[in-house]
Amino acid sequence: MPDRHHTRRLRFGYWMPVFGGWLRNVADEGMSIGWPYIRTLARRSEELGYDLTLIAELNLNDIKGVDAPSLDAWSTAAAVAAVTTQLEVMVAVRPTFHPPALLAKQAASLDQLCGGRLTMNVVSSWWAEEARMYGVAFDQHDDRYARTSEWLDVVDGLWRSPRFSYAGRYYQINDAILQPKPLARPRPCIYAGGESEAAKELIAEKADAYLMHGDPPERIAEKIADLSQRRQRHGKPPLIFGMAAYAVVRETEHEVEAELARITNVQSSAAGYANYQQWIAGTQLERAMSIEEYSVSNRGLRSKLIGTPDVVQAQLDRFERAGLDLVLLQMSPQLEEMERFSRLVIERRAEGAGMAALASARA
Repeated sequence: MPDRHHTRRLRFGYWMPVFGGWLRNVADEGMSIGWPYIRTLARRSEELGYDLTLIAELNLNDIKGVDAPSLDAWSTAAAVAAVTTQLEVMVAVRPTFHPPALLAKQAASLDQLCGGRLTMNVVSSWWAEEARMYGVAFDQHDDRYARTSEWLDVVDGLWRSPRFSYAGRYYQINDAILQPKPLARPRPCIYAGGESEAAKELIAEKADAYLMHGDPPERIAEKIADLSQRRQRHGKPPLIFGMAAYAVVRETEHEVEAELARITNVQSSAAGYANYQQWIAGTQLERAMSIEEYSVSNRGLRSKLIGTPDVVQAQLDRFERAGLDLVLLQMSPQLEEMERFSRLVIERRAEGAGMAALASARA
């Protein structure tokens, strides 16, 4: 489980492909949303040295188009937890879709059942069309974060208190009892992301970890410094810092260039591009994003984990020096690329760390 005071070992996680892939310009990535594939990924990832999996929550398929199938986050998380023993299961949750007291109960139960391995990525919704389809209220941007703030108060209060009452603008709780409490102490780690002023202030005050879109190391360092200063003003322990990234690792530069061309070959007629303008309108990004970058989700190409093993290792070293604790990887096809990334990157980093520790001990 994540150390609230930073272990300084860069941890590696991956997005579970509950949408059937991550490329909006490739219709079939060979990544089934069926249980045999998901189960294989979860079990194999533990063997390969991955620390966690993030299970995103959308009721519509943002990647392959709204008519394509996608898995529910929470039922998938329960299934993944049941077939793993060490993997941190980070499941996304959107406050507008989950009454906080019921979600607190659900999460506490799952955390008990998986031995304290549950963590949560709290996401303030951005997709107005999805909300309308599912009969859920869609607040304006800052109102969504105001709701999320109250939602976090209720969840945290129920996890910590024998009885809990709350009277807010969005939620009212009367002398509620929640048992059992989560196994993780003082609570399951709460991750959250966002680039607006409202998002960053909320995260600094009430989350445990900050998840960022992909960006170069120098930009990540700036964000870490900003959130760390905000966190200090609230008198809270240090945040954990994570970043989304799309990884392409190959033995030769020619292979790297060919793969990069494949995943950014924009097909404007692809179903996944239909949501591009809605996504831009529903978020408040610090910097503009091109439609080519949108071919890969979560701005993952900007992290530049693309190249030969030595190039990628050097880039990871830069992120680690910037203060990053966690990289959340997307790859396609997921299983084959996770195998490759583990062999060419994770194993070599572990070997390098072991040799450095041995040299230090001898000095």
